[in-house]
Amino acid sequence: MSCVVILLGTLLLAAPWATAPAGAATVEGELGAVAAEHSLASQAGVEILRAGGNAVDAAVAAALATGVVNPSSSGLGGGGFLVLYTADEGRVHALDFRERAPAAAHRNLYARDGKADTRASKIGGLAVGVPGEVAGFATALKRFGTKSFAEVAAPAIGLATEGFVVQEHLAKQIERAADEMRSHPAIAEIFLRENGTPYKAGEVLKRPGLASTLSLLAREGAEAFYRGPLADEIVAAARNEGGIIGADDLATYATVERQPVTISFNGWTLVAMPPPSSGGGTIAEVLSILAPYRLRDLGSGSVTYLHLLAEALKAAFADRAHYYGDSDFVDVPLARLTSPEHAEKLRSELSAVRARPSSAYGNTAAPHDAGTTHISVIDRWGNGAALTTSVNTSFGSMVAVPRRGIVLNNTMDDFSIQPGVPNAFGLIGNEANAVAANKRPLSSMSPTLVVGKQGLRLVAGASGGPMIISSTLQTVLATIAFGKDIGSAVATTRIHQQWMPEIVGVEPSLDPAVRAGLERRGHALREFQGIGSCQAVEVITVGGKRRVRAASDDRKGGQPAAE
Repeated sequence: MSCVVILLGTLLLAAPWATAPAGAATVEGELGAVAAEHSLASQAGVEILRAGGNAVDAAVAAALATGVVNPSSSGLGGGGFLVLYTADEGRVHALDFRERAPAAAHRNLYARDGKADTRASKIGGLAVGVPGEVAGFATALKRFGTKSFAEVAAPAIGLATEGFVVQEHLAKQIERAADEMRSHPAIAEIFLRENGTPYKAGEVLKRPGLASTLSLLAREGAEAFYRGPLADEIVAAARNEGGIIGADDLATYATVERQPVTISFNGWTLVAMPPPSSGGGTIAEVLSILAPYRLRDLGSGSVTYLHLLAEALKAAFADRAHYYGDSDFVDVPLARLTSPEHAEKLRSELSAVRARPSSAYGNTAAPHDAGTTHISVIDRWGNGAALTTSVNTSFGSMVAVPRRGIVLNNTMDDFSIQPGVPNAFGLIGNEANAVAANKRPLSSMSPTLVVGKQGLRLVAGASGGPMIISSTLQTVLATIAFGKDIGSAVATTRIHQQWMPEIVGVEPSLDPAVRAGLERRGHALREFQGIGSCQAVEVITVGGKRRVRAASDDRKGGQPAAE
């Protein structure tokens, strides 16, 4: 099948975890495409598409491969969300396989003499939430896939067994984490040589422990992860480093299907993940605020547009902090927050020429996730899968299951461990997201679809902590508001505003005149080398024929694939 490869953009940006100048590597195909943050992951997904698999099959295959080759981002010890469009039904679905707090967790879990122990929520066994990835993938395949777990895991097993060339992104992540890894022998055994030095870019890394674990799951199914000897080893690994996960926590874990967030914008319907993701609601709220403005007339890089975007993000992130949490535990007024009436109230308080102070919205903020990956897929039948998975910060809790290759998450830090205490991204939480037994922490993950009268138009999502929301939003706006192709949309210079702290993050490529204009409007700017890493796929028409175009973000060295 024909496949055209293009490299768009020469912007000299690099996120702290980036490996290439910002831009977007793009591909076009006739039957389907996969956009992932690593070329081998995208290829794993396309291998499944070539074998007759659908979008869900390919997304799971790509995610499992990412867990092998970019394990700082995601893996079997994490969790995530899937938003799916099924073309034959014309329906959307949302699966929640986010990690969950252990049954022994409580609101004062990290309190020490009245103060929060911020390290305990990030590093070690107490930081580990009950992993949901394996359960989520199994549910997705059973409900919506056409291939078995063994079939979609085959590419990942091959990579783990035969080894792969370490790319710049992973090499930098290992180097940054090496000192901490040396204090945790099980994870050091995976990513450090026998002499304690980290693997470097260009070297071959094999992961036999993970290969054996994936092979076990391929033979026995997801049940083997949650009950039996492997489950016992996971519990022991966390408890040996101070954790509180028990066998019942794993045995009772279940994926939840939720009602997606939907909103109409500019003639399209955006579909995204509801709580415990904050991404869908926050993006929908921003779109509601911006809806009446003639954005294309303003221009995608104009001072006025970026000012209005920053102000809308500020307002929506404030609501995110005040109201969002696990909707199984707290009442999240999603309908009100995304309503035209609420948007009109917020819009009436905005000024086109002056930034409103963050203090006008209150004094708390919200949580993050950073060790994250996103995969976008569209298949030959018009199905689309937006799959975001995470172990939270890079390499999660630094706790690994000996000889199994499983890196356990530190998602407990996504809770508000104590009101007013910043987490790893300097963000502060409130009561709606307080720690509780069996509760799922709030997330920034934002798997997103855009659907029109003719079916699926776009699949998008990102990694990058709270910047997931702003980068996904700006990619979607670049396509449906400004008419850009997906490669240009992903490569577009971004900003970020999350209410607290009171700054607007900007990328180095932002026009100096635009910078000055934002500062004149009262925005305090801080330069970020990269804002998020977005992976997206769109449906296009070429010569009257349907094709798909995928774009992977160079901010994290991504490379898509198509068939």
